[in-house]
Amino acid sequence: MDIDLPEVVAEVKAAFDRYEQALTSNDVAALDAIFHDAPQTIRYGIGENLYGYGEIAGFRAARSPVELARTISQTVITTYGRDFAITATLFHRTAAPGKVGRQMQTWVRFPEGWRVVAAHVSLIDERKPA
Repeated sequence: MDIDLPEVVAEVKAAFDRYEQALTSNDVAALDAIFHDAPQTIRYGIGENLYGYGEIAGFRAARSPVELARTISQTVITTYGRDFAITATLFHRTAAPGKVGRQMQTWVRFPEGWRVVAAHVSLIDERKPA
């Protein structure tokens, strides 16, 4: 199996960047389009466990658009073959001082393009340098 083919990594990075832009601008239609529309799609959030595209779309529609800006760092994109990828990133929000967010997504290429089929978001205390 080919891991991290440059052209596939570039495609997933573009999809990841579209997700980040949609997330921070609260573009609900774009966010909905990025998640695979299927009952098997899962998103574990900071305060919610969402099973199926319908629950995820419902969460997005009801989410407050306040303080969505964030900075991301240490983003890792790993692709396996041409149709499967994992993304992981850390994020910080001014609304959550002393905390670091972690986001992982599983992406699959479908005929309509790259879609998230599983996501996990968590927030933990930020470690202070020793």
